[in-house]
Amino acid sequence: MKRSEAITMPEYIHRVKITMSFPLRWVNSYVLRESDGTITIVDPGPRSSETELEWQEALSNLGLSFQSISQIVLTHHHPDHLGLSGWLQQKTGAPVRMSSRSMKEAEYMWGQNATINVVLPEYYGQHGMPADKTKQIHEHMESFDSQITPLPEITPIEDGEWLQMGGQRWLAVETGGHAPGHLTFYAPESREILCGDAVLPQISPNVSLQPGSDTQPLLSYMEGLHRLGALDVERAYPGHRNPFLHFNERTVHLLTHHEERLQKMAERVAEAPVSAYDLCIFMFSDRLSIHQLRFAMSETLAHLQELIRRAIVVQQEQRDGTFLFNIKK
Repeated sequence: MKRSEAITMPEYIHRVKITMSFPLRWVNSYVLRESDGTITIVDPGPRSSETELEWQEALSNLGLSFQSISQIVLTHHHPDHLGLSGWLQQKTGAPVRMSSRSMKEAEYMWGQNATINVVLPEYYGQHGMPADKTKQIHEHMESFDSQITPLPEITPIEDGEWLQMGGQRWLAVETGGHAPGHLTFYAPESREILCGDAVLPQISPNVSLQPGSDTQPLLSYMEGLHRLGALDVERAYPGHRNPFLHFNERTVHLLTHHEERLQKMAERVAEAPVSAYDLCIFMFSDRLSIHQLRFAMSETLAHLQELIRRAIVVQQEQRDGTFLFNIKK
């Protein structure tokens, strides 16, 4: 079997592709059916009029209704995973479950007192991003509001807690990096894993440094990969692309990928002091959409922070309040 091919899903779990923006195009939502006919929905996707209709059609095709939903479980707080949960909760009264840290991140990003739309562009500006780009980042961040409204009321899931879904028990494993408080759900008896965006089969999950959040996201992510890679997994159900078989091998590959990226960045910084923005363009391209640029910029900063932690690189503040990165002497 080619690794890019979708694997056969067991009867009790159904994948529902919910539309999201380019370049990913869809997010994988999962419907897990209990013997009494009720279901758990994992990561319902972003909210829009289109995705609301997609869920109505998906449930109808499965012989279900909104009243069949007994709980909504979220791997993490990003709009393409959390988005519809508050709307579904209003329609069904079902509890929405995610980690406490994920809920704090959601409030920080989109709560009533959220300032990330202002703070993040200013942060990027300090690290060399031109003003025309930071203005676009501000507008881009505001565009997410409709995708996550309303935010749900959360019943927390603790690291190490067992959840009943699809007729079996799943262990909640909390990691970070891609999203603080990210939960992966592991069923040891069937050797299956609902891995959200912690491990993806073909693309590297974004690892972002953002002001006010995890100060060491790449370290958090790599520690999480070691923890997840120790699980005995046969079938993995990711948030994007197709379910896959090579989960344990993939965790090793992702660790290697980030070590190689760290080395390439360190080599570039050793040539001459550089801003995070210029390093971002060097690493990822100057032809990115504003959405891709946000991911690339925060990923660059996450790797630079890890190089600082390893005492390879230093951050130097300039007279104008901006920052450059240099190799540590």
